[in-house]
Amino acid sequence: MPLTSPLNTDLTLNELMETWPATIQVFLRHKMLCVGCLVTPFHTVEDACAEYHLDQHAFVAELREAVISAPHPGTSTQDGGDRSR
Repeated sequence: MPLTSPLNTDLTLNELMETWPATIQVFLRHKMLCVGCLVTPFHTVEDACAEYHLDQHAFVAELREAVISAPHPGTSTQDGGDRSR
């Protein structure tokens, strides 16, 4: 999936967190109970932002940053090591 997928309003929170685990930290930082919640297969980012009274655009920007800055399997680190191990 492309990095812009967290912006997709049809993507469920469950799909988002399973595809990009780094986004979990964003939810936790905002003290959102979405991680492990039984409704994550049904709620979207839009739903969560409405429930927690968050600015959706700012929250999506944080999600995007988490996705972009997360280590990707198979990429090398600055010291030349392989992150996939």
